Amino acid sequence: MSQQIDTAVILAGGLGTRLGGLAHRIPKALVPVGDRPLLAHQIGCLRRAGVTRVVVVTGHLAEKIEEFGGDGGQFGLAVEYFREATPLGTGGAFGALRDRLPERFFVLYGDVLFDVDLGRMTRFHSAHPGLATLLVHPNDHPADSDLVTLGPGGVVTDIVPKNVGRIGWHRNLVNAGVFVLERALLDGAPVGARRDLERDLLAPAIPRGEVYGYRSTEYVKDLGTPARLELVRRHAASGLVAARSLRRPQRAVFLDRDGTLNEHVGLVSEPGQLRVTEDAYAALAALNDSDRLSIVVTNQPVVARGHCSLAGLDEIHRKLETELGDRGVYVDDLFFCPHHPDAGFPGENPLYKVPCDCRKPGTALIEEAAERYHIDLSASWFIGDTTVDVQTGRNAGMRTILLRTGEAGTDAKHAVAADHTVDDLKAATKIVLDERT
Repeated sequence: MSQQIDTAVILAGGLGTRLGGLAHRIPKALVPVGDRPLLAHQIGCLRRAGVTRVVVVTGHLAEKIEEFGGDGGQFGLAVEYFREATPLGTGGAFGALRDRLPERFFVLYGDVLFDVDLGRMTRFHSAHPGLATLLVHPNDHPADSDLVTLGPGGVVTDIVPKNVGRIGWHRNLVNAGVFVLERALLDGAPVGARRDLERDLLAPAIPRGEVYGYRSTEYVKDLGTPARLELVRRHAASGLVAARSLRRPQRAVFLDRDGTLNEHVGLVSEPGQLRVTEDAYAALAALNDSDRLSIVVTNQPVVARGHCSLAGLDEIHRKLETELGDRGVYVDDLFFCPHHPDAGFPGENPLYKVPCDCRKPGTALIEEAAERYHIDLSASWFIGDTTVDVQTGRNAGMRTILLRTGEAGTDAKHAVAADHTVDDLKAATKIVLDERT
């Protein structure tokens, strides 16, 4: 099957009740963002990806959407409509639409502003044997978002609905509202029945291993509340939305973990030992509001030393992401090395007591992140509290900042000077964000 997708479905039938009085006058799809309605932004992104046909599912104030979109001539593609007589949820239209759709198509929620390299997402979908791929990413409000759990290779193992009681720590990885679907997923979908896309169409396919998550750092935000609408408008005006597209080289801030994001207490082997610092919350808030990616790269020899398992380390990182999300911030991704080169100690795990390229100051994890997220390392920074971090940044061709927190460079493992030395992560972030190039 060709990797090119020429058809997209935009789900624009919602009432928009969280937008208050604005939604009584205009549908969410026509809310202005800059000089154009949201729908025009969405169609523009689809057209750049090679889409030639868009089907808009309408309901609330349908006639206004249909009047604006017309036949699509103004956008350089064809626009069609499916009007719901009564609200059918996010999945109810697909029973009637099934025979109008090709074997593979995009689906978008009608309340998200995005600028995504959909070609990359399509290639990911084509490389996996699933019936559905959903774009997943961390966001600043995971508590009211559907949380996605990924297994090996990106297969989705669970989707936890928003606004339900959640026990324990969790990854901040949410369903962004952008999908690639195979028509076979719709087999048996009833016509005219109210259905939920995640619960009724995707969830039954998850146990069969037919749903995958495509992780991206690109800009995808819903404007479903007045506060989010204001934020989206500001980001669009500043150029942040376009800057985050993976069609363009990205600038990143690579961060050490212990002594940088969380207090330095030696080796962290259980969640209770991890305490995020206040300056880290402030620094991540500034980075999240910028065009810089924030990516953690950390050595975690606790696994090799036998202090905790990979599952235990995952629990620690789930605590980190939960606590960051509870404060409205996030890291775009986290990479860790579980190895240690020196063997022969009691209690160690021999599987991980091996030399490797991923342990800092090696750069394998940085190179993996750069490939995944189209990062220009020469325009990026590494920030940490040890000379190992400084040497890692230098080895990868980045500028570096040493913090006076944590070990504050007293490890003295490398005779290397950072480009800057500052008191804390907040101060380091200010240096990065103040640069003009």
